[in-house]
Amino acid sequence: MTSVDTERTITVTVNGVPRETTVPVRRLLSDALRHDLGLTGTHVGCEHGVCGACTVLVDGAPMRSCLVLAVQVDGASVETVEGLARVDHQGGQVLHPVQEAFRECHALQCGFCTPGFLMTIKAGLENRDASADLTEEEVDEMVGGNLCRCTGYANIKKAVHHAAAAMKDAQ
Repeated sequence: MTSVDTERTITVTVNGVPRETTVPVRRLLSDALRHDLGLTGTHVGCEHGVCGACTVLVDGAPMRSCLVLAVQVDGASVETVEGLARVDHQGGQVLHPVQEAFRECHALQCGFCTPGFLMTIKAGLENRDASADLTEEEVDEMVGGNLCRCTGYANIKKAVHHAAAAMKDAQ
């Protein structure tokens, strides 16, 4: 086999920055983010797409990065947990409303599952009518695909409501 068969150069916009890297064609997106691009905020848990810890946004949609090959996102926009906070005009970081809500509502313990929750909830809140009241069914849908073994999800669900309110107020 030649390198053409085993490796491919991909271009992907990660957290707003165009990146190019050469990856083995069978490299998972989670591994490309962590090992090739040095973005270790995406956590790898079950490696079967069940736990949700590796969730990133691909063109705005939540995806399990342990189930997607890096070559499949060639040309796409990927957002990881490292891209949530923004730099203010003084060079400091401003947390995304979902991050701030998790902090204020004590919605994390060990933190392993947190990146997946943050990305899934961000997408869920941004892809709904922010002027409508958030229902418990919507909250359950947003958190239902991510596993946390430390909490009973009560504070995580509280954080979703808190973030939704903050995002609604910011409009």
